[in-house]
Amino acid sequence: MAQNPLVVECPFAALPREGEFPLRGRWRKDFFHNDAPIVLELGCGRGEYTVGLGRMVPEKNYIGVDIKGARMWTGASEALETGMQNVGFLRTQIEFIDQFFAPGEVSEIWLTFSDPQMKKASKRLTSTSFLERYRRFMQPDGLVHLKTDSRFLFTYTCELLRANGIPTLACTDNLYAGREAHDGLLSHAAAIQTYYEQMWRQQGIDIKYLCFRLPQEGTLAEPDVEIPLDEYRSYHRPKRSGKETGK
Repeated sequence: MAQNPLVVECPFAALPREGEFPLRGRWRKDFFHNDAPIVLELGCGRGEYTVGLGRMVPEKNYIGVDIKGARMWTGASEALETGMQNVGFLRTQIEFIDQFFAPGEVSEIWLTFSDPQMKKASKRLTSTSFLERYRRFMQPDGLVHLKTDSRFLFTYTCELLRANGIPTLACTDNLYAGREAHDGLLSHAAAIQTYYEQMWRQQGIDIKYLCFRLPQEGTLAEPDVEIPLDEYRSYHRPKRSGKETGK
């Protein structure tokens, strides 16, 4: 990983002071050497989506972000071996993602099969805590895509958007049902299947997808709702979440 020029490694021990990361605000100029829009995949795992999107939409730059280098190595190696110029990887904790990008530097975020974090709302990648982080470096009304097997995370995110008056551009609880009738966003989301996506589909679990524009203005609030947990996941937790979603 350290020898792969497509990988930037910055684990917790190496985190710079706020505003001092050298590529912050300079990813296009110093890393990609172009002026194309930047899209992040947060929690990229093996990087299948980052590489797949880079091939499918060559006019954009894609950065996969994860802390697990052993997984990321797969996509980073493939991108390097095939000579991809619009793909990169950032190895760091997503909790500090706003330290690596300047205001307005990112146009889209993909969240692909993120851990639903059913126990604590602040750890969910669609929580108000993370949406506030994204606001710090996304363009106004930048796109956020969520693709997930988790009905809990999908429902939670839909309720959060509803509570804050944020409309969805696309929303389905079964991405592959009637695929021939899909519009552009849904077809785009269905075009790439990750390792985990294939695993969940083999188990008969429907894949959910939604897309929304993240507004820059306004205070975001957590939804005050009770959401059934994903029973097929092996978590030793109560059957249902409480109304205090942060607990």
